[in-house]
Amino acid sequence: MKMDQEQEQEALHAIQKNLESTFGGFPVRFSRIPFSKQAESEASSSSSNPEEEDFIRRMEDFHLKPKELRNYLDRYVIQQAEAKKVLSVAICDHYNHVRDCLRHPEKVDQLYLKQNVLVLGPTGVGKTYLIRNIARRIGVPFVKADATKFSETGYVGGDVEDLVRDLVKAANGNVALAQYGIIYIDEIDKIASVPSSGKDVSGRGVQVNLLKLMEETDVNLVTPTDMLGQVQTLIAMQRGEKRRKTTINTRHILFIFSGAFDALPEIIQRRLGQGSIGFRADSDSFKASSEASFGKGAAFYLHQVQTQDFIQFGFEPEFVGRIPVRVACDPLNQEDLLRILTDAECSILQQARADFEGYDIHMDITREAMEKIAAQAEAEKTGARGLMTIFERILRNFKFELPSSDIHSFEVTADTVDHPERALKELLLANQSLHQEEHLAAIHAYEHAFFQENHLRILFSEDGIEELIRQSVLTDQPIPKLCASLFQDCVYGLKMIAQEEGCECVTLDRAFVQNPSEAISERVRKNFQSPSRESTNDACMRKE
Repeated sequence: MKMDQEQEQEALHAIQKNLESTFGGFPVRFSRIPFSKQAESEASSSSSNPEEEDFIRRMEDFHLKPKELRNYLDRYVIQQAEAKKVLSVAICDHYNHVRDCLRHPEKVDQLYLKQNVLVLGPTGVGKTYLIRNIARRIGVPFVKADATKFSETGYVGGDVEDLVRDLVKAANGNVALAQYGIIYIDEIDKIASVPSSGKDVSGRGVQVNLLKLMEETDVNLVTPTDMLGQVQTLIAMQRGEKRRKTTINTRHILFIFSGAFDALPEIIQRRLGQGSIGFRADSDSFKASSEASFGKGAAFYLHQVQTQDFIQFGFEPEFVGRIPVRVACDPLNQEDLLRILTDAECSILQQARADFEGYDIHMDITREAMEKIAAQAEAEKTGARGLMTIFERILRNFKFELPSSDIHSFEVTADTVDHPERALKELLLANQSLHQEEHLAAIHAYEHAFFQENHLRILFSEDGIEELIRQSVLTDQPIPKLCASLFQDCVYGLKMIAQEEGCECVTLDRAFVQNPSEAISERVRKNFQSPSRESTNDACMRKE
């Protein structure tokens, strides 16, 4: 379908103004490039989209039940039984409605209140992971963003409508797929409006902008400032291509929000009449009572949350009213973190193993080690993210050293968790024979280089070679560099030994490698006190 001349002129004029503004007022002119009849014919011919047809067919055949979705989430997320149940019901209800609207288009205009969801809970308990796995199971486009990056329209910062455009990008530009997707906004508690004398453009302003998106509105896919998108649309229209959809309706887009809401339990506690009473009553009383057991105290109150608590927290009543489904997640204790390592699919432990598998190294781990890791991760107070922190601390040097070695398997034990550097050195020492020929070649090369530079032959004994290799492993220094640092100030002493003993080659044993200066001093002292030296001194005294 070709655009008429008046529409084309209006589009050209808008693009021209934008370009002139961008280039500092320099005039911009357009000229029409004619297209061949064949190109116009090919462009205007409509072609079916198999991906879109398959997606619509799956939505029309949607039959997933809440318990089936819950069972799927159990494979990936440990704990959070209540959150899984609530999310499963809300998701299945939403896409059942989508299925009915696709089968019976007349139902689109019927009143239906979307079950937008709010998930509360501390960091690292699986909020994002739950939503991501839900989107993957349903097979719909998914977009995640942090609420803190948005501001009210017209101010510096992101526009909430960009979320919808990002959803279209996630669907590879297919609006038909994107209009049934999921938008997930994290850290929603950070946009609670705080009373102030100025205009709150990143709190209340963002909440107001989200209102229309959460129910139903048309969002322009090409903004007035998106010159590239405007040019592409214009060229497509001039070629006579099938007119692309320039808007997307948010009627069937499900919005899911989440946040830690650290200060909300105090508000709920006061509402329940359990707060402190008196002139000195303040937030310190709640923090003091629940700081030692945040998991039990705060989680309990979050499960009792009501609409009035969100309003007191700083949310607009209209905003909270459009999020009817609310559920709180529980903190993860040591047992939960251990189950993440042992039971969850795609766990952090599997990721750590995969990292080593990339270098053809197999990693085993004992039950005792996993228990220690879970205990240390719980102390981090960051949920499942604490597991990643502990694994990184334990394995960082293993990942650096082992890929350059000939070691192809190792085991993480409880001792490895407590003393990772010592465990790594012991592993390298136990497998030093794998590089024996390489070490010997480096030692012999140093012996030759020492003779060339100092005109004195040295020879390392077997125990001297063992000690050199051991120190090379422990200090992470190559043999030549280690030898240079050990013997650079010993040339004079070694030559004195050779002269006193009348030998052309000085043998360096373990003692020389461990402490060269002390070994040389001891050797010189022994030579001076040797019987042959004493008899020579006696003869000299008798002559006199």
